[in-house]
Amino acid sequence: MALLRAGGLLVACVLTVSAPVSAQAEHRIWGRVQTSGGDVHEGFLRWDRNEGSWVDQLDGSKAIPAENYAVWLAANELERATRSLDLLGYRVSWNEEDPDFRTVVTSGVRFGHLAALAVAGVDSVRLELRSGQRVSLSGGATDIGRSIRDVVVDVPQGREVELDWRDLDRIDFSAPPGGVAPRSPRLHGTVEDIHGDVYSGFIAWDLDEIFESDILDGEEMEGRDERDVRFADIRSIERIERGSRVELTDGQVIDLTGSNDVHFGHGGVQISDPALGMVEVDWRVFRRIRFHAPPDGGSGAGYDTFDGGHPLVGTVETREGETLEGLIRWDADEASSWEILNGEARDIKFSIDFGFVSRIERDPAFGAIVTLRDGRVLHLDHSNDVNWDNRGIMVAPEGSRPERVASWRLVSWGDFHSATFRPSGAGSAGEAGSVGEAGSAGEAGRE
Repeated sequence: MALLRAGGLLVACVLTVSAPVSAQAEHRIWGRVQTSGGDVHEGFLRWDRNEGSWVDQLDGSKAIPAENYAVWLAANELERATRSLDLLGYRVSWNEEDPDFRTVVTSGVRFGHLAALAVAGVDSVRLELRSGQRVSLSGGATDIGRSIRDVVVDVPQGREVELDWRDLDRIDFSAPPGGVAPRSPRLHGTVEDIHGDVYSGFIAWDLDEIFESDILDGEEMEGRDERDVRFADIRSIERIERGSRVELTDGQVIDLTGSNDVHFGHGGVQISDPALGMVEVDWRVFRRIRFHAPPDGGSGAGYDTFDGGHPLVGTVETREGETLEGLIRWDADEASSWEILNGEARDIKFSIDFGFVSRIERDPAFGAIVTLRDGRVLHLDHSNDVNWDNRGIMVAPEGSRPERVASWRLVSWGDFHSATFRPSGAGSAGEAGSVGEAGSAGEAGRE
């Protein structure tokens, strides 16, 4: 039962639960939203305009635990720096962090791993993952805080409710009930870049449009007539000089310019790949997109394909041939399968769930070679996760107490050779099958 407030009156709305969940609904974010004013709205969620499916990523920043910093200091034979200041006869002392160790870092988690989200301030949230782990994230992107571009609740058999950050109190996530359907299907397609590599998944066009009911706007190059086209009527979009060539489902082709949807100012194309994470293709390297439904209708990206994460466990090999087995903290930070490995390849940005990573090997020259569980291979760089800014890989025996500094051994990036990660248990997000016509950079498959 969903509770709606109309004119100060709570109204009960019964949701049918007898029919099976449609594939189109199964992959969509569903939540029960409690507002700061006491209202309750339950339905499909559109978060910050460009997230609407469980495979989409909630971005933010997180603080690194103090024990990680202590391990790093001990491994580098450093001491916590103490600074003092004499002021009006008083001495004020404080601990100063080493500038080479950032204690607040970018982070993210896919919505499917979330059990609940509670607003903790003007730009912070407390997350409860489906594993029971609790995580605090703060702003750093528009997903968290006052810069959010609204949260829209699509209430079945009701209206759409738009909420801003001040309206939110708590959200409890769950799989959509049976017999409900969203107002509009999610955009899904295959993107090709100028190198010929392809990436398939759920689409956020211009980091903004994600539904077939959303509008692509522009001006015709010939005649300058303004055009507003529903994405449901678009078969493909190709970048051309001064704009985009848009092929409609009825066979008509129009060349558009004059807006950020089809020309300069375009924010890029995000692809949420259920077997990888998120890929972002900048407009400069975008070539074309072909829209099509996911081969399974989206059922392979449902809430039940996520487990809330598990500790990273595997084997780390040093350049000298020493092997270390046990719990892993990557870059002195990421320790769970839900956390994100960041990197770039030929101007394409990747945000990969560690649960999908099988092996990481340091390239002797630059970057790292990342092998995914589905066999795709990426050569990534331009991130502290995969280059010389990496703060080291921490390893501790399984069964040891993670909070104990002495439990951990730190392998510096210069001493690191490779890491092989143990697969997660059956049925978890780390073992999810590939959805769509998956491709990757460099060594990807191609259409």
